[in-house]
Amino acid sequence: MEKMNARVVIGLLALTALAAVAPTADGARILSVYSFPGKSHFMMQKAIIKELIRRGHQVTLITAFTLEPLNLGSNYTEILIEPVYDFWKDVKEDAGARNIFEFTTMDVPGFLQMLQVLGVATTEHALQQPKVQAIINANETANVYDLLLVEQFYQEPFLALSHIYNIPVVSSSTLGYENHMSQMFGIISPWSYVPHGFLPFTDRMSFWERLQNAYNSLYEDLHREYVYFPSMDELVSKYFGHLPINFPKVSEMEKNLSAMLLNSYAPITSARPTIDGLVPVGGMHIYPPKALPKDMQKFLDEAENGAIYFSLGSNVESKDMPAEYLKIFLDVFRSMKQRVLWKFENESIANLPANVMVKKWMPQSDILAHPNVRVFITHGGLLGTQEGVYHAVPMLGMPFYCDQHLNLKKAELHGYAISLHFQAITFEVLKTALTELLENPSYRNNIKRISNIFHDRPLNARETAVYWIEYVIRHKGAPHLRAAGMDMPWYQFYLLDVIAFVVVVSIITGFLVIGLLRYALRRIGGEDKENVRQSRKQKKH
Repeated sequence: MEKMNARVVIGLLALTALAAVAPTADGARILSVYSFPGKSHFMMQKAIIKELIRRGHQVTLITAFTLEPLNLGSNYTEILIEPVYDFWKDVKEDAGARNIFEFTTMDVPGFLQMLQVLGVATTEHALQQPKVQAIINANETANVYDLLLVEQFYQEPFLALSHIYNIPVVSSSTLGYENHMSQMFGIISPWSYVPHGFLPFTDRMSFWERLQNAYNSLYEDLHREYVYFPSMDELVSKYFGHLPINFPKVSEMEKNLSAMLLNSYAPITSARPTIDGLVPVGGMHIYPPKALPKDMQKFLDEAENGAIYFSLGSNVESKDMPAEYLKIFLDVFRSMKQRVLWKFENESIANLPANVMVKKWMPQSDILAHPNVRVFITHGGLLGTQEGVYHAVPMLGMPFYCDQHLNLKKAELHGYAISLHFQAITFEVLKTALTELLENPSYRNNIKRISNIFHDRPLNARETAVYWIEYVIRHKGAPHLRAAGMDMPWYQFYLLDVIAFVVVVSIITGFLVIGLLRYALRRIGGEDKENVRQSRKQKKH
């Protein structure tokens, strides 16, 4: 017993010593801009803000969604963007679509156009806010903040705040890795096995897939450089141009990030070239499960044959589903012995089967943690698929736009999901897919294996995110993380000048060798002719 007590004392002393020498960034003043009005995006950002405040930092947040109900205390200051901008209205008008269910046929150029439309509109809406203008036009800017924290999602003009307050920047990407991040961090991303984030490809592409991948990746690079960036530069000029600061172009400002927190983690994301400043923190929004509302708890507890959870996220709403497809889902659910929890936004479905419960809102992660949930029907958003993997629930996916196609293709490759094209769904297709997921044990076995990998990390996601934020603050922007390649002209970065030199030298060397050979051959030929002539003279005499 004495030995055990001694070990406990020694252990406590060791922990105390470790805490004493551990690096800290106590009481940092952080200006954070999460202006994009996407509820699912904000789940990740909210987790960051809560964790920073818990660690004693002061946070001023420019946000489309209030955190006041959380009572975060005196260390939290909120600048609320009002009203919440309805960007889907602009996107649907620009695309000529009646609802998001029609976006399934959109190609990569269409997605990029969509993102530009929502990016410009939501950013300008936020920049126009009087309280945001007060931040931009503040009289005192020296030693006011220690860090700018932003979302990496088509809101780049806010990077100008780092030049106003002379502070480093940490960005967070809700979509995880995106193709253009290679240029932002000085990495060459091989299009041969790194699929574009909006394509339904894996890292094992055929020739034609690699051809499409290369085309779309190059298209995005050119679109950003010659179409997207100029539109964002106009916003910088319009809302920041009156200040006595020489703001760089947006394409340059986004290359001066100290670090980026990626909503990504193995094995959900395939292996690829990376750099220390790209920090995977996928699953940061997932917390230990809480108790469910009593009616949902009872509904799932009594599901003797298991349950299915159905949600299309916060942007794709089931209430907008075309009537013919709604009937297919209801008919399939009615024919099954499993219970179904369905996030349905108006709670007034006619002829609702007895085994189906609908609610406008459901605590998704807590539901997926219930042991009776056997299948998760999802649109394939990254946050939702991470929750499915975290709780090891096989998925039936219906991707609609952007990264959802890639997320579900990856899930299919790992054998824990089935992906369906929404417009191709029939009663037989849907029933067959659900039956396969419910009755074939390989899907559950595969997702348990993937879930174990996803959980296996040295620090949890929120601890990792805060560590790197504090790291950047401690090291004054951590310039040592920045790759020198970002300061090189593009032709030097891709070694085109070296390649040109080698080609020119090779050509010159080739001409010289050919010239020498011709000269040598002429000399040899001339000597042979002289020898023959001399030989003939001798014979005559």
